[in-house]
Amino acid sequence: MIEVVRPGPLATVQDLGRPGRAHLGVPRSGAADQRAFRLANRLVGNPEGAAGVEFTFGGAVLRFHARAWIAVTGAPVPLRVDGRAHGMNAPCFVSAGALVELGTPGSGLRSYVAVRGGVAVDEVLGSRSTDLLSGLGPSPLAPGDRLPVGSAKGLGHINVDVAPTAPLPETPILRILPGPRDDWFTRTALATLTSMPYEVTPDSNRVGVRLNGPPLERARSGELGSEGVVIGSLQVPPSGLPIIFLADHPTTGGYPVVAVLASAAVAAAAQLRPGQSLRFRL
Repeated sequence: MIEVVRPGPLATVQDLGRPGRAHLGVPRSGAADQRAFRLANRLVGNPEGAAGVEFTFGGAVLRFHARAWIAVTGAPVPLRVDGRAHGMNAPCFVSAGALVELGTPGSGLRSYVAVRGGVAVDEVLGSRSTDLLSGLGPSPLAPGDRLPVGSAKGLGHINVDVAPTAPLPETPILRILPGPRDDWFTRTALATLTSMPYEVTPDSNRVGVRLNGPPLERARSGELGSEGVVIGSLQVPPSGLPIIFLADHPTTGGYPVVAVLASAAVAAAAQLRPGQSLRFRL
């Protein structure tokens, strides 16, 4: 068992989510930064989809009641294991009874803890992920919660000392493609979107990153019927300020989507923190 001593601002169990059920109104959910999440699992010899824990803005403490191998990836946090500092992006042995402490990240927002064998909470619709929008999966972690760990039998060897990772950029540039409703906006809207910086607002979450900046002007008025939306969509409400949909986004939306993030940019969007600036590029 892993005991949650302190979960930090928000800690949830995540895996790779519930893909393929959007037509039933079930969001994909899963780890917001899947690149960092997959790396954490590979470092401890797990399948990439094994469940782990996603921490938002660090500040967490876990107690391991049995010895384990873990890896911490994503937003860089000060990491201490039984009082001793340890590096991220590397396998780490945790002895029975030891505390694992995650500090506050100096950049980025979401960090991931993978444990060899995976977190073995019950599945809901084929996934162990917490979906904050729909309420599917386990509740966000609270002090005193205990997480079972799965068996490591049959897993591959741990054979990497450390995985080199690039630092998170101070002002990320997110690549986009024109969206399915870019014709609802003026010809200058995409030029505005890609020529001016935007800033992340404090009311962002796993559903979407809300932005402040130059509003995008619509060329068409009226209402748009609800239609399917995908992760990375830039939906534009009447304010003209885009919202980047993340892992827990709704499966349909009624506001036009002016652009969609390139797949490789979704992980960078998941690490955006309130007050941070970003730019878009076609």
